[in-house]
This record gives sequence, structure tokens and C-alpha cells, in this order.
Amino acid sequence: MASVGETTAVPWQGRVRGDEGSGARTEPPATDRWGWKIGRIAGIEIRVHATFGMLLAWLTLSHLMHGHGIRAALEGLVFILAVFGIVVLHELGHALMARRFGIRTRDITLLPIGGVARLERMPEKPSQELLVALAGPAVNIALALLFFVTLLLLRGPLDVSEMRVVDGSILTKLMWVNVSLALFNLVPAFPMDGGRVLRAVLAARMGRARATAAAAGLGRFLAIGFGLVGLFSNPMLIFIALFVWLGATQEGSLEQARALLDGVSVQRAMVTNFSALAPGDRLDRAIELVLAGFQQDFPIVDGDRPVGVLVRDDLLRGFAKQGGTALVSDWMRADFCIAGTSDPLEGVLARLEGDRCRTVLVVQDGKLVGLVTPDNVGELLMVEAARRTGQR
Repeated sequence: MASVGETTAVPWQGRVRGDEGSGARTEPPATDRWGWKIGRIAGIEIRVHATFGMLLAWLTLSHLMHGHGIRAALEGLVFILAVFGIVVLHELGHALMARRFGIRTRDITLLPIGGVARLERMPEKPSQELLVALAGPAVNIALALLFFVTLLLLRGPLDVSEMRVVDGSILTKLMWVNVSLALFNLVPAFPMDGGRVLRAVLAARMGRARATAAAAGLGRFLAIGFGLVGLFSNPMLIFIALFVWLGATQEGSLEQARALLDGVSVQRAMVTNFSALAPGDRLDRAIELVLAGFQQDFPIVDGDRPVGVLVRDDLLRGFAKQGGTALVSDWMRADFCIAGTSDPLEGVLARLEGDRCRTVLVVQDGKLVGLVTPDNVGELLMVEAARRTGQR
């Protein structure tokens, strides 16, 4: 089970991150804080989450506790590692296809429930989204055919009954794993690849917004079906139902936000009443501003020109280590996200949804004129939604 997408916090779904240009580095996402880099493939960083190691340890212990022996435990581990290798190849299929359209992939992270490929974004053109979405399942189909031909040549077993935890032909099991991954990911529901395939096909006829709404609605309908069947048969289907429901809801909400922000410039959303600091200010001054208002991140300016950002987490860490007399310049971040007043707000929203930006500095003629944060973008979305509702 692996797919590619744009929203966050949903298993098996890729994440959109901010633009790769200058960006303030906030605290890393969970997959960074609790994961380790294990290598790079085609220039894409491969990471493994800490809980993945816990899964391997649990599987080994389970084999030993059931009296399967060291050999069976090792065979089980090899099989699980091979499955997650297949998941990596699935995600690489998405990533390499996206690269053809100028979309970069930050990394692929292995989790106990699958893989997450973090793409910058999904293509806007339906034909490109269709190819990116199909690339992952296409890898699984190709691998399944490869294992099938190998088994024919070796006269190995092909029956699905080989899908046993202990014993059984590992080649046969891997063939059926690929078949299962391809079929599951082609279910026409977000956040699986099939949901994006469906949206791409519908978007060519009815536009992206309506296509997303239709695909999300079908996803929620299927989620209800999975849940009902799971109540009377396999409880695992209840988990899948929740997964599909959340993915469909998040995808629909994201597209609705994009529609509301269509044609809206950064100037409409930026905060103009804010506090700024100079590089020579002390952390005491920043603490006073935090306590006096609601601002959490502070732009650092030399005159009117932005030169850095002091993030709240860095402020508190610096205050704890060096006290209030420490200089802001020692704890500010020199790379940060910037935008122009006339830039599309939708592009800035993509940055804020990523890993690098929590506050975007708005500049005009090289001077700092405003800030954009997720909070004030959310407020603008509420206002736009209310305005459009009143116009109906």
C-alpha cells in the first residue's frame, strides 16, 4: 500500500512541501525527527522511520515466541524487507515520473504501514497527474510479471495459497504482494492512486474542482462500504475505511481552499501590523514581544531589508541556553521564505503546507511590508467562504 498525494498526516500519502527556494527552516516533520537516512536512489533521499525498526523487532520476536525458530524468523524478516523494498520502488515510480514534469521529490520514508513520497506538488494538468498516479501501480504490475515469468522458468508454485507467514515460496509471495499493491492502489478513492486517476480523467471534462469533489464523494462512499463490511468480517477493513475517509475529506478540503484562493494575491492575506527585530537586539526584547502579543516568529531586518527570521522554538532554546542577553543574530535563521505582494496566494499556501516555511516574509522593492502565516490564510479562507455563500 503506497500512494502519492498532496496533503499531510495521512498514511501512504505523499506530502507537498514548500518551494525549494529560500525558506525558513522550522522544526522538521515527524518523519525527519524520528527517522534516519539510509541512502539515496536517483538523487532521492530514502529514510526509515524509527517505528519501522520496532516492527522488525516485533516480527522477529513473534516468530520466536511461536516456536518457529531462528531460520523462520530470518525468512520472515527477509520477506518483510523485500516487501518494503517493493514499496520504495512503487514510490520511486511516482517520483521519477513527477521529475519528468519538473516536480521534485524531497524524500521517501518507510513507515510500518508503508511508504510516504513527499512531492513538492501534484501536476495541475490532468494528463500529467494521470501519468504520475499510474506510475506507482505500473511498477508493481511490472514486478509481478517479472516474478511470474521467473516462476514459470523455475517451475515454481503460482498459487495464492503460498501466501503464508511461515514457509511458502518467497518468489510466489512477492508476486502476489505486487498484484495486491497494484489492485489496492487502483481503488478509485483518495488518497490511493486510483482516486487521483479518477480525478485526472474527470478533470479533463468537468474541471479540477468538480472532479475533486466527485472523486472525494466516491471515496467517502467506499469508506462507508469498507466500514460496514469490516464490522461483520475483517476488522482491518475498518482501518482502511478510516484511512480512505480521512484521505477523501482532506483532498476535498484542500481543493476547496485552492478554489477560494484562485486569483487572490499575497497582499490580500498579509499581516501589516507586526513587530520586527534587528540583528543586534537581545533575546529579552523578543521575549517581551511574545508576552505582549500573539506573534510567534519575528522577521529580522537591517533597516527595512529582511535578513533573517527568529522562530519561537529557536528563541526559547537560545533563552534557555544563553539567557536574555544573547543577541538575536546568534539565533536567527538566515534562510527564509519570501514573497512579493502581487504573488498568487495559492503558491504561498503550498509553501506553508510544506516543511520549510511557517512564516513567509512579504517584500516590495526589497523592503519588508508584511507577513503571511497559516493563521491569517485560514482567516482569509473563512472570509472568502462566507462572502461566496452570501452571493449565492
